[in-house]
Amino acid sequence: MNIIIIGSGLGGLAAGIRLQALGHQVTILEKRDKPGGRAYCYQQDGFTFDGGPTIITAPGLIEDLFTLADRSMSDYVKLVKLDPFYRVRFPDSSVFNYNDNYQELIEQIREFNPGDVQGYQQFCRAADLVFSKGLPLMTKPFHKFREMLKVAPAMIQLQSYKSVAGFVNQYIQDERLRQVFSFHPLLIGGNPFNSTSIYAMIHKLEQVFGIWFAMGGTGALVAALVRLFEEIGGVLCLNAEVEEIVIDEDTRKAKGVILKSQEMLEAEAVVSNGDVAFTYLNLISPKFRRKYSDRQIKSLRHSISLFVVYFGTNRRYNNMAHHEIIMGPNYRELMDDLFRRKHLSSDFSLYLHRPTATDPSLAPAGCDCWYVLSPVPNLAGDTDWKIMAKPYRDRLIQFLENQYMPNLSQHIVTENYIDPLHFQNTLNSYLGSAFSLEPTLMQSAWFRPHNVSEDIPNLYFVGAGTHPGAGIPGVISSAKIVSDLVGKA
Repeated sequence: MNIIIIGSGLGGLAAGIRLQALGHQVTILEKRDKPGGRAYCYQQDGFTFDGGPTIITAPGLIEDLFTLADRSMSDYVKLVKLDPFYRVRFPDSSVFNYNDNYQELIEQIREFNPGDVQGYQQFCRAADLVFSKGLPLMTKPFHKFREMLKVAPAMIQLQSYKSVAGFVNQYIQDERLRQVFSFHPLLIGGNPFNSTSIYAMIHKLEQVFGIWFAMGGTGALVAALVRLFEEIGGVLCLNAEVEEIVIDEDTRKAKGVILKSQEMLEAEAVVSNGDVAFTYLNLISPKFRRKYSDRQIKSLRHSISLFVVYFGTNRRYNNMAHHEIIMGPNYRELMDDLFRRKHLSSDFSLYLHRPTATDPSLAPAGCDCWYVLSPVPNLAGDTDWKIMAKPYRDRLIQFLENQYMPNLSQHIVTENYIDPLHFQNTLNSYLGSAFSLEPTLMQSAWFRPHNVSEDIPNLYFVGAGTHPGAGIPGVISSAKIVSDLVGKA
């Protein structure tokens, strides 16, 4: 078949490679001047900044793409394992080095709270069960309700009705350790106090497969996937924004797309790697949407957004790890501000990325490359980012300077930032959500927008907004689901 994919994020590229390898002719259309979607790469003043996802777990999912095309991943990109995976910092100056060394984890837990050693061991056994039963569901389609019914007993057994925090907190007592083992939903746009406990399997996923980094940055991984896609015959078109998915009035099937340039491109199937809400609201006429009407789309719970400052320093801060998680003093209240009140809190918890800790080539000699990421409410809140962006940037930089990086302001030599308006206007995300739909129990598996549209039988979805969800493993797994649904040419 002749297949068009809208968007060249990691999900779109993975779907393109799989479908092309199955014998289809695939064209990927990308709005921007470079591929990657949220994994877009910025070069500025000799520094290379990854725009978005930087945490690679389950590298075998990536390697599978090269194996399908009879290629070796090592010929295209080099992945290196990190240690620690994250360094988690708390307001009381305590630090937890999170990795996959069981004995080191136990010793650190003992230092934090000796009484939690046994609880952690019990949590690990419970997480093992979630992992063994939950991992296979990541590549299983849930477009029929009977598929959900089949796994319902297992979901109950795994306590999926609990939140990740609720699941962890039944085993761990120290508040800091509770955060260490339950913060992961934030990395995929979820509230630890509301995301289904199925996401507790991320801990086991990391323990089994590790946390990896692509030398050259995530941008190097994107370049590797583009090269592979084009080598096996796929076509990537940049600066090609889609204005409409054209639906046949009689068959109610997609028959192609119209670009902003008004060029019509025909296709026998369309795969959207764009934001699911944006795709339905803006690319498909309402008369073809019985299930996902405008009202239905807007009633869904859309994820938080992000404020990210990319900056380069003319010195190195070797006291900081590759991945730093910096917890704020009012963690639970912050989650309420982010997800429920949609209010820009005076507190923040941060993710600080320093890729030059692993790959110094991403910055000039003697320099460091950074981004600091702060979860913020989406645009359903009342924050005016045209006014607040610069003051918020200043707060983040001043905090880092006061707490961890002496004289930071004096050493910043280049910088840029993105805010929720960037996610809305540049990345075409409804309400500026950074992770599409929030990963709650009632927006997971069958309850999440399906990988094949309920309204248009040859329209498929890959990426964060469909099953299984956000994060590199999730979006790449969604590509496998779609390729299985489409089948061989």
